[in-house]
Amino acid sequence: MNSIFIQEPGECFLCKQEGKRIRHTVLHTHHIFGGSNRKKSEKYGLTVRLCPECHILGKHSVHLNSKTMKSLKETGQEAFEAVYPDLDFRTVFGKNYL
Repeated sequence: MNSIFIQEPGECFLCKQEGKRIRHTVLHTHHIFGGSNRKKSEKYGLTVRLCPECHILGKHSVHLNSKTMKSLKETGQEAFEAVYPDLDFRTVFGKNYL
């Protein structure tokens, strides 16, 4: 399934949230809920495209900064609940992030 988040080509999800209007030539697909929930992230469209700085390289990147990771998981849960109101997030993903 495609991501439920709308992003323009070359647009980093986190850079956009910070108000940065940077076009990136390289973007990584990040599964908001990884590990055992990686396939569920794909199934429900809970992936975002991130620039390398926001994904793995930067001080505030999602893989190096727990606050960034928590914020993205909260955003993911909110989006899931808006798109799939008939499903219980905690039942599907095993945890409540809000």
